[in-house]
Amino acid sequence: MIRLEHINLVVSDIEKVLSFYRAAFPHWRVRGKGTAKWYGKDRQWVHFGDDENYLTLNDDGEGHNRNLEGHQVGLAHFAFVINDLDAMNERLALAGFNIAKQGAQDPYRKNVYYLDPAGFEVEFVQYFSDLPHQRNLYA
Repeated sequence: MIRLEHINLVVSDIEKVLSFYRAAFPHWRVRGKGTAKWYGKDRQWVHFGDDENYLTLNDDGEGHNRNLEGHQVGLAHFAFVINDLDAMNERLALAGFNIAKQGAQDPYRKNVYYLDPAGFEVEFVQYFSDLPHQRNLYA
């Protein structure tokens, strides 16, 4: 079995970023946190997730994320599969976060994109089929 366990993100403000992910995933928790040196620079880190998946957030990031409308090398977005996109959108709206863009119309899934407070584009997708040939339809 192969699965993605975590994503490690460098941000400028962990608490601000946590506000987004806490709204999106109310069942997740801070699994661990501490301090470390990263190439000579002190930083705080947090593991936020459940028993299977998590995000590592590291503070003291410098500069800005890449322009998502540009063509620079770097992370374009990452995605989470969820069971109830409408409920998640409501939680994020109540927390003050707006959808950045809608996904394409598709009979077997719906998806939306948000920008988290650190400027990472995050996709959330809900599938309406368990059949791989429908879920992975690229028309």
